[in-house]
Amino acid sequence: MYIINLFFLLVLLTLNFSNNLKAEIVGMDYEYKIGGETYQGYVAYDNSIKEKVPGVLIVHQWKGLGEYEKMRAKMLAELGYVAFAVDVYGKGIRPQTPQDAGQEAGKFYADRQLFRDRITAGLNELMKMENTDKNKIAAIGYCFGGGGVLELARSGADINGVVSFHGSLKSGNPEDAKNIKCRVLVQHGAIDPYVPEEDVIGFKKEMEDAGKDYVLTEYSGAVHAFTDKSAGDDPSKGAAYNEKADKRSWQAMKTFFSEIFN
Repeated sequence: MYIINLFFLLVLLTLNFSNNLKAEIVGMDYEYKIGGETYQGYVAYDNSIKEKVPGVLIVHQWKGLGEYEKMRAKMLAELGYVAFAVDVYGKGIRPQTPQDAGQEAGKFYADRQLFRDRITAGLNELMKMENTDKNKIAAIGYCFGGGGVLELARSGADINGVVSFHGSLKSGNPEDAKNIKCRVLVQHGAIDPYVPEEDVIGFKKEMEDAGKDYVLTEYSGAVHAFTDKSAGDDPSKGAAYNEKADKRSWQAMKTFFSEIFN
């Protein structure tokens, strides 16, 4: 009897070890269409998880979807989520200079509805994925994308929450806050020169007037793009990486997710 039980135990352990060896984070480009035009997003997930899991949409910074967003998608997949980085600009449109990026991003700041529509299209793709739990959805965004997820919330998207990392806070129409159905977490650099204090005050008033559930965290010494190492380490330039703010804001996001998904 003991020999048989030992045999089955060894078989189970072997199978479990084999399954663990096969587990990996899968990341791949994902093409989709909007009005006949092609867009190229990026999806990442843990292929060892067979049940449906929460989905997280990622909205890119002003130079378009790149390696930074793909890295964040894989980090989210390691946490057990399906992560989909949306393409707001369109396949192949990846501005290389600040001037070109500003011009491209400006099109969406000038047309908030277009901005919302492009992000919503990506959200719909995430919702279609077979391993996504449609009842547990969040969106995160960086810089341009941080403002984007706030626009998604203001559009009335029926999701659990949004997280803005060093994003634009200014609303095209503060009254739109009344449409927000989800919880909001804003991660802001306390000395970000690209988001003036009046925008911070305006955002808080917008949310308070609408009676919405939000958290605004300001990280001391942090300027714009504080989560992005490619921004360099010189805060005097207005955009720079800040390791403490990066790690603390990521942990705050994880805590936020544990609340909204449970």
